[in-house]
Amino acid sequence: MFRGVREQIDTIFRQDPAARSVIEIFLCYPGFHAIQAHRLAHRMYRAGVPLLPRVISQISRAFTGIEIHPGATIGRRFFIDHGMGIVIGETTEIGDDVLLYQGVTLGGTGKEKGKRHPTLGNHVVVGAGAKVLGNIRIGDHVKIGAGSVVVKSVPEHSTVVGIPGKVVRQRGEPAGDNDVLEHGRLPDPEGQAIEELTRRLEKLEREMRSVKDAASPRVGA
Repeated sequence: MFRGVREQIDTIFRQDPAARSVIEIFLCYPGFHAIQAHRLAHRMYRAGVPLLPRVISQISRAFTGIEIHPGATIGRRFFIDHGMGIVIGETTEIGDDVLLYQGVTLGGTGKEKGKRHPTLGNHVVVGAGAKVLGNIRIGDHVKIGAGSVVVKSVPEHSTVVGIPGKVVRQRGEPAGDNDVLEHGRLPDPEGQAIEELTRRLEKLEREMRSVKDAASPRVGA
């Protein structure tokens, strides 16, 4: 348990340049508090303890603004940045070295039973306000842009943006551990489509003018 806490603290120092001391992390990081509470609740949930895991989850939610169902499975070095408004459903599975920003939802799409929440691979980054919904798989080294809504599985080494989420970038080589999600440099597929339509329209107008000029009678002919 203490080794896991130490690893979590090291992860925060590595991921957040604002972290100054261990005391600051213990006192001021709601993501750290929520993860530690979940580890305890999850052990009880797996052991079949009734009610108490949900009570711990709700107390943690009240103090941190982060709701993690005790049934969710979370890997090592999981980091929640800021964290307010995060919701993680019961059958969610999260791999190692995953980063979530505030407002993320890992939720379901209906009232179906069984596996109904997403599975995230290793080294996944989910931007602020993004929603990942349903029994889908997000591959390793995937980056999901802020505000995106992802309802279909995503292959490894991809970047996803938009509503619904679209793969706008895919690389053959693995991303490095320090390769973060740069929100200001994400491509805009809708904007690119509009620009392409505008270029085609301008080209068509030029061609029509050329045809019109060629068909007009010349002055003095």
